[in-house]
Amino acid sequence: MKTAALVLGIIGGIGGFIGAIIALAIGGIGSAFGSSGANTVMGLAWIAIPFALVGIIGGAIAIAKPTAAGILMLIGGIGGIIAISVGFIFGGPLLIIGGILALVAGRKIKKGDVIVEEKLSVQK
Repeated sequence: MKTAALVLGIIGGIGGFIGAIIALAIGGIGSAFGSSGANTVMGLAWIAIPFALVGIIGGAIAIAKPTAAGILMLIGGIGGIIAISVGFIFGGPLLIIGGILALVAGRKIKKGDVIVEEKLSVQK
């Protein structure tokens, strides 16, 4: 699960970064033509870029520190979706799924939990 979290985090962060750049370009074009609300789109795109970078960092540390990686990816995914919803349509869900996978992979086993391993036996 840690490897899946790593892959989803990095791909989701890159997708979110691309979405933020596209939103920034759309806001810039809208601002050039004097469209109302274009400056808001540009501002939110600038806010979404750090969320994408946080998602990439979370994905990069998914194997070494899965709990911290899961939290970072969830922050990046949810924050990016809040900032530019359509721009994070690809990266946001990938970061959220990767964050959940990293949190599940990093959970500690409690003292009372019993781990049972089944061994396969070959019968002749």
